[in-house]
This record gives sequence, structure tokens and C-alpha cells, in this order.
Amino acid sequence: MSIDFNSTVKGSLLEGFYPKGWDMAKIDECCSHAPEEITEKQDFWNDDFHPVSCKTIEEFNVKLGHEIALEIKTARDTDQKLALILPVGPMGMYEWVVYFLKKWNVSCKHVTCFNMDEWADGEGNTLDPSNPASFQYAMEQAFYNPLGELTVPKEQRNFATKNNLPTYPDKIAALKKDGARLVTVYGIGRMCHIAFWEPMMGAEFDTDEEWKKQPYRKGMKLHPMTIEQNAITSFKSRIPLVPCTANTIGPGLFLQSDRMIGGADGALSRGMQWQGMSLWMTLRYGPDRHITSSFVPTIPGTLFFLEELAGPLVAECN
Repeated sequence: MSIDFNSTVKGSLLEGFYPKGWDMAKIDECCSHAPEEITEKQDFWNDDFHPVSCKTIEEFNVKLGHEIALEIKTARDTDQKLALILPVGPMGMYEWVVYFLKKWNVSCKHVTCFNMDEWADGEGNTLDPSNPASFQYAMEQAFYNPLGELTVPKEQRNFATKNNLPTYPDKIAALKKDGARLVTVYGIGRMCHIAFWEPMMGAEFDTDEEWKKQPYRKGMKLHPMTIEQNAITSFKSRIPLVPCTANTIGPGLFLQSDRMIGGADGALSRGMQWQGMSLWMTLRYGPDRHITSSFVPTIPGTLFFLEELAGPLVAECN
């Protein structure tokens, strides 16, 4: 006997939990394919979008780090400014970005960086940058400080604080007007967010086009599954440490990207994982404002993912 998911939701504690725009039958179909089918090109993909499988987290970190470092080097070699929108998650690639830039002796003076999000309260007030939980602290420790004299100048580092986040659109527009290339680096959230642009946002707008214009939000309310994801990945399971709100860029910024470089490394241990469904939804659902990451394949770029996330996504006791 099989049990239909939709028949069990009504009247349960999950009723109203998932975004209204989610078609659960379609999501399940996205996840039903064999692992070897995950890289098969779909009609809505950009011709220059490519998912790349990695067997280990070490391979993943090196390849993702190399891809980012190569963007920085290529921009310098062609005398072009580079605007980078950067995540704190995944993080393992930054060690390799630093390694390659130092190996090639590439300065980042031509690079302007924009952190895509930051923990905040409902008014947009963020953590002190000396707090180890802050994304600014993480970026300084993992990327800016280790680069030494090659690092991004301090005045070209942007963090998603209450006052600075609203300056992102004009700063990015000015850079692009001056010929800069815009590249967004991202991870895919459990709820298919990019940055902290949650899927519930889709219901606030009547059309995808209106949704696409939104540049940022201060004090974004986070979905419970996003909070649980971060409790697992960043706070050693300790839920009370995870803020329920954050500042974040929106599709009005990352959809301007000339290229997007992504990573999905959400595997745990003993066969457990949290990112397989999110990865398949990103690659197969098709562009839909209720699933933020579904727009990623429409833009040129590379999405690195751990091979085991491809599944098969079937029941297994661990």
C-alpha cells in the first residue's frame, strides 16, 4: 500500500506549512528520476548553464574555489572590473579561492564584493561583526584576511547591514555601467532559496515579472525549514541560536548576473542528506517565483553538486 502525501496534509500540523504556490505532485515528479538523469539538459536551461557532479566534498571545494578564482583572474587579465555577490554557505571553497589567487599572484583590487545576506532582527539590525556567528566575521576569517596584500580593498567590501544593503542596487548599477561583470556565487537552501529570498515571497506578487524586480529585503522572515537547516549546518543543532529573520538580496539583483556559480553540498553522514530534493527542484521544476532557485538554470553558469545528492531519493532507514 502507498500513502498519498496530499491526503495526509489536510488537518495535519503541516497544513499551511509549505508555500501555497508549491505543486507537490510536480515536486515529487522532479525527484523521481534516476541519478544519472540529473545533468540532462532541460528546455528552460540557458545554453551556457552546466551542472557538474563531484564525488567528494574535497573535489567540490577545489572545483568551486577554482571557478571563483578563475573569474577573478580572468577579469584582471582582461582589465575588467568584477562585482561578486558572495554567500556564507557553502564555505569550503574560500580556502581554495585564496590558494589559487596566491599561487597565481592575482590581486583583488579590481573586485567589489557584496555579501548576499546577514542575520538580522525584524528591523534589519545585524549582529556585531566581531560576533563569530555574523557573516561578516566569517568572510573576513575565510576570505579577506587570508589573502593578505592581495585582498579586496576594505572600501570595496559590502555587507548586508541595515544601512548598507539599500545601497547595493545603485552600487551594482554603477559598476555595470562602468563595464564591470556581475557574478553571483550561491548555495541552494532547503526551501530552494537563493540568499535568504524565501519561497513564501512568491505569494506577495501577482506576476513573476513583479517578483523579479525586488532588489532586497531587511528583516526577511525565514521559513521554519530554513531555521532548522541552519541549526544543523551552522549551530550544532542548537535552534535558539538561529535568528528567525535576516537581511537579504532579492531576485532584482542576482538575476542581473552575467554568470552564476553555485554549490550544493548538503550531504551529512550514514547516507543522510538535506539538499537532494532542493537540487532536483532547481534543475527540473522550471522558472516559478514560488521556487526561487528555479531561475538559476536560466542564467549562464555552473552548479557543482555532490554526486550522492542525485539520489535515488527513495526511502531508506539510517
